[in-house]
Amino acid sequence: MDALEIKTIFTITLFDCKIPITETVVVSWVVMLILITASFILTRRLKEIPSGPQTILETGVEFLNSFARNQLGPFSKFLGPYMGSLFLFLLVSNIIPVLSPLPLKAFGHEFTPLFEIRPPTKDINVTAAFAVISILLVLICGFAARGFFGWFKNLLNPVPIMLPFNLMDYGTRLISLALRLFGNMLGGFVLMSMIEGALPIALPVIPSLYFDFFDGIVQAGIFVFLTSLYISEAVRIETE
Repeated sequence: MDALEIKTIFTITLFDCKIPITETVVVSWVVMLILITASFILTRRLKEIPSGPQTILETGVEFLNSFARNQLGPFSKFLGPYMGSLFLFLLVSNIIPVLSPLPLKAFGHEFTPLFEIRPPTKDINVTAAFAVISILLVLICGFAARGFFGWFKNLLNPVPIMLPFNLMDYGTRLISLALRLFGNMLGGFVLMSMIEGALPIALPVIPSLYFDFFDGIVQAGIFVFLTSLYISEAVRIETE
């Protein structure tokens, strides 16, 4: 199995232009459907006095609001919901491979699943797109906090000769965000594929707890934290 291969599920023809719909796109649609359905179920019967799942939901929202206020300052009102949505999307995308059926060999018979669910974050196109969005938000918030000339002036700190290096910093952050998430998810996917191919059907459950759950949660949290940290730096310089 080629872990780097991105399979095309079907092709859409639009104005004589063929648009391939890859497994990354399909699984991303599934992730969005899961999040939308969960949001509808959890919010359709909200009570004034929370109980059960509503208590957990409100605790999570309050934690997100507190985190956004501490990190993003005046921009938390606008970016807090985005940070929460980004974390949930990356989280579900990272752990969704646990729903993938496994091949099974028993008593001389072999079961081959009809499909395999791969994490969208294993695709560099996905992680690069999110990295671009994060850096664009850093730039936009920097412009909004200090204006274009104030933002450009900050690039000259501590001395004007640092201008090209400060500009390069945005590029290195973009590459770092994209490759960190991509590399960790691809590495975990490859290792789990090797373990599933070498061990009996029950044993992969143990490493799956780390590679599919723990590592997926950690990588989603790191990506969101770094994004908020970069935005915080862009805003805090002006508000100190």
